[in-house]
Amino acid sequence: MKRRDVVKKIATEAKRQGVGWRLVREGANHSVFALDDTVIPIPRHTELGENFAVEIFKECQDVLGRGWWRK
Repeated sequence: MKRRDVVKKIATEAKRQGVGWRLVREGANHSVFALDDTVIPIPRHTELGENFAVEIFKECQDVLGRGWWRK
């Protein structure tokens, strides 16, 4: 899965639920985003594996709800 698709999917769901999603900082290896108070680091690779994308989505579960990416 492309990195931009992972970020877009989280941003779209956050907007739909009225949750804050913002870029905190750009690092050398990761972009760090904030989903309300939850910090979500996303690697700066162009392509992320499907399993790794799911792990990133699982980090958002506390805010967006369990299994939100399967909808």
